Amino acid sequence: MAKIVAAQIVTSNHLIKGDSIYLTRSGTWSRCAADAVLLLDATDAAAHLAQANRQTDIHVGAYLADASHFRESFRAVGPSNYFHGKQAG
Repeated sequence: MAKIVAAQIVTSNHLIKGDSIYLTRSGTWSRCAADAVLLLDATDAAAHLAQANRQTDIHVGAYLADASHFRESFRAVGPSNYFHGKQAG
């Protein structure tokens, strides 16, 4: 079991809506980062990413991300070029 330095999650963008989505332990997708499976092992992380990459009818651009990375919280809010959408709420 190869440990990784930081906990990771699998994230992507919903194919139709473009929202940030996160792979859950059951292999489904959630728009809530708290639902994401937390990956602490490099082999497990690679297996979950491979699982995600077989679901191209749901999402586009899956990748592993540091679970606490600023980019993930920022990206989940949406574009920052003007006040609209999720940012308006």
